[in-house]
This record gives sequence, C-alpha cells and structure tokens, in this order.
Amino acid sequence: MPFELIASETIFKGRVFNLRKDQVRLPNGKQTTMDIVEHAAAVTMLPVDKAGQIWFIRQYRHAAGQELLELPAGMVEADEPLLDAAAREIREEIGMRAGELIHLGGIFLAPGYSTEYLHIYLARQLEPAPLQPDDDEWITVERIPIAEAYRLAESGVLMDAKSMAALTLARPWLMAAE
Repeated sequence: MPFELIASETIFKGRVFNLRKDQVRLPNGKQTTMDIVEHAAAVTMLPVDKAGQIWFIRQYRHAAGQELLELPAGMVEADEPLLDAAAREIREEIGMRAGELIHLGGIFLAPGYSTEYLHIYLARQLEPAPLQPDDDEWITVERIPIAEAYRLAESGVLMDAKSMAALTLARPWLMAAE
C-alpha cells in the first residue's frame, strides 16, 4: 500500500513560503499529520571566471544566526523560465552576466518537510552587468580559487548545503579547468 494523501490544509501564507498540514495514510494503514513547507523552485549558480576563481557571496542568514559563505542563488518567479531566473539572480547577486549557463542537476534542499527544489547551474564567461539587488540582501562578493573552495568545503568552513551540492556536481567541470 502506498502513502495516501487524505486531506491537506494551508495554515499559513507567507512572502517566501506557505505552510500546510497534510493528513497522510501510511503503508501500514495508520494515519499521521505532516507539516509541509511549500516553496517555489529556486536556482543556484556556481560562477567561475577565466582565472579559475569561483564567485561566492557572504551574507547574514538570520535563521542560522551568522554570515555564511555561499554561492549566489534565488527563487524562480512565477512562470519564469529557469535559465532566465539563473541569469537574473547572478546579475543581482554578483553583478556579472554569464555568457554560458550549464544545468548540472538539481536537489531537494530538505525533502523531509519542504517542497523546495533547487536547480544548479555552472556559470562561465562572466562579464560585468549588474542589476539592483533585492532590498533585503546585504551581500559581499568573494572570489576564491577552485582548489581553495574545495578545501573550505572539506574543512567545514563552507556550511551551505546548496553550495556543497553545487561543488560536488561541478567537480568534473572544474577539475578539467585546473
């Protein structure tokens, strides 16, 4: 017997996500309640320049209570094509246009409670083309050599899951460039 959705109720509508309460019948016939965060699709980009530098951002993340070093990312607007979202977000967050965006794959960020699916892109052929950042973003851009980025990931300095996943998926592309 598969998992069966019995009922679903949206209990909160927010600016970034909604929260719903699902009643689910389990394969053993028992019922349970599951709290689900409904979140739009998102994109993250791993921008790498001709010099072999990955462009990271550093920003305060209130939920984590600290500044985090991470790759640029953002939500996909309603009906916005994924490539357009990636192209827009990289310009907003690091002020660069990518002449080439390569889709590397995607991940669920927290599938135990969230619908958010993140599409990961390698961004190459960077050139200046800034867009105005979102009002609530206070970002510092940091360029880090490829090998150093992997050292930061392996040492625990890099704690952002999407950045870790992107580095993993981009490794064959980046190691070929070194």
